[in-house]
Amino acid sequence: MRLSTAVERFLAAVQLEYGYSEHTVRAYQRDLAWFVSFAAASDRDDLASCDIELMREWLWQRQQQGLAATTIARNVATLKSFGVWLERSRLVPGNPASRLRAPKAGRDLPRVLADEQMRRLLARIEARATVEHPESLRDHAVFELLYAAALRVSELCTLPLSGVDTEARTVRVLGKGGKERVVPYGGPAARAVDSYATLARPALLARAAQSQRAAPPPSDHGALFVGSRGGRLTPNAVYRMVARELGEETGGGPRGPHTFRHTAATHLLNGGADLRVVQEMLGHSSLASTQVYTHVSTERLAQSYRQAHPRA
Repeated sequence: MRLSTAVERFLAAVQLEYGYSEHTVRAYQRDLAWFVSFAAASDRDDLASCDIELMREWLWQRQQQGLAATTIARNVATLKSFGVWLERSRLVPGNPASRLRAPKAGRDLPRVLADEQMRRLLARIEARATVEHPESLRDHAVFELLYAAALRVSELCTLPLSGVDTEARTVRVLGKGGKERVVPYGGPAARAVDSYATLARPALLARAAQSQRAAPPPSDHGALFVGSRGGRLTPNAVYRMVARELGEETGGGPRGPHTFRHTAATHLLNGGADLRVVQEMLGHSSLASTQVYTHVSTERLAQSYRQAHPRA
């Protein structure tokens, strides 16, 4: 069997059988496409040649290209998942990636907005939200919910209208690996979501249907957040929206929707929330993934100490 054929089968398995997220599948597809190209250039595009030496040669080439340690670590993780699948599928006698080791990398702290920055940003977006412009009501609800419920952008865009419990102020989201969880949100987010759902969402769907008279009208797919054409709001649209607003705030670092998730987690911990409660809210399978936010809080404490203490 050709290596490229095995990769195609693996990608189909992780997407259809294992229920991996679209983001993970794309990352696997990208990494393994490079790996297959490297193997083909070496005249080793057959499964029998897929051994640890081939993998190490590819990873070494990636390092020589100056790629970050985090990228190499992701490449190793991809190869390990592929190797496990090869062994389970009995296409090879053992896992060829079992002895691969990822390079150690310093863990960058996520970008977090200060309390005052977040209040200013949300107030700015709320001030622009008017019934005459349904997109503005939608954007306000998007920002409030991203922060209030610490959602991933994929969870926000796939959130169904039926997943919102307005009385309990909770959303039922489908996270990584198809795991479902219920997350609470507060009063400001509730008001923004209610205004959007009752006023703006119907207006956006009606306007999309009117603009597509020659074509079949867009069906109500049940997603809470919709775009200007009536379809689901896309992650790319949310990224652009967030990047534009974060560009007006001081501080470096990423300008994507995950900043709101990082900020919410850090503010919860700073406010005294239990680490395991935050883990449950974020949908982390491992407590270690949540503990990075304790480092953020500690760093802020240290920074305040250095600025304020006379003997710092």
